[in-house]
Amino acid sequence: EVQLVESGGGLVQPGGSLRLSCAASGFTFGSYLMSWVRQAPVKGPKRVSTINSDGGSTYYADSVKSRFTIFRDNAKNTLYLQMNSLEPDDSAIYYCTTCYGLESDYWGQGTQVTVSS
Repeated sequence: EVQLVESGGGLVQPGGSLRLSCAASGFTFGSYLMSWVRQAPVKGPKRVSTINSDGGSTYYADSVKSRFTIFRDNAKNTLYLQMNSLEPDDSAIYYCTTCYGLESDYWGQGTQVTVSS
């Protein structure tokens, strides 16, 4: 059974940092492209970052470029998202997904990130 379990969310002040983690199991993690997708209230899901299977290639949405860093540890079957200089607009539920986060891909249960003073 495929499982993606996110952690690391929470409440942070504007300008602060958080690191999200996603523990993967039930599939060959190191063979999969992985993504982080976020969904804010009353908005649709938005892919914020993607990393290829060996970590050598990444994608970032314009809104998070230069502030967020995606990386992975294939030996630990874990995906990460380092988020710096957080802004209120970054507040959302963050999901770890396989591939590009389409409906047909696997999703975790999500972790809430709230940026507020």
